[in-house]
Amino acid sequence: MSVQTNKKGFTIIEVVLVLAIAGLIFLMVFIALPALQRSQRDSARKSEVSTVASTVTSYQGNNRGSNPKAYQIVNYITGSKLVAAAAPTDLVLESGTQVIVGAESYSSDITLGGSVDGEDAASASVLTEDAITVYYGYKCGDGAVVKGTKRQAAVATLLESGNGSAFCQTN
Repeated sequence: MSVQTNKKGFTIIEVVLVLAIAGLIFLMVFIALPALQRSQRDSARKSEVSTVASTVTSYQGNNRGSNPKAYQIVNYITGSKLVAAAAPTDLVLESGTQVIVGAESYSSDITLGGSVDGEDAASASVLTEDAITVYYGYKCGDGAVVKGTKRQAAVATLLESGNGSAFCQTN
């Protein structure tokens, strides 16, 4: 007669297998999380560019077509009462994004990008992720801002995803 014993519990192989699967799941989450955060920050930047572009249009409509200075754009958006910007910190939206007026009138096409080398540097605008640049007399083209009408303004910023591609919107 044989005696059967019932062992209760898990074998070491079963425990290691479960831990390995859990580790793979956590690894996939931690790899995907930064990309998701970049995407969310880029969406917020695009929304702010849209807000600045509509603010420029609104200001021009209320002020006989004149173009707002950077501090006037910030005033419209934040509701502050700056008379003139004393320091670059005065030109910052509530999200921490700085507003810059890059060009007051059209002189030549401007290439947009995160970093520029060599010959292109003279006709390029280096954008940053924490600033929105407004170009009056320009409109958005393919990777550049090109000649537009007097009342047009190209509003651009740099995105994190897409190897530092520029995002541009014409008001």
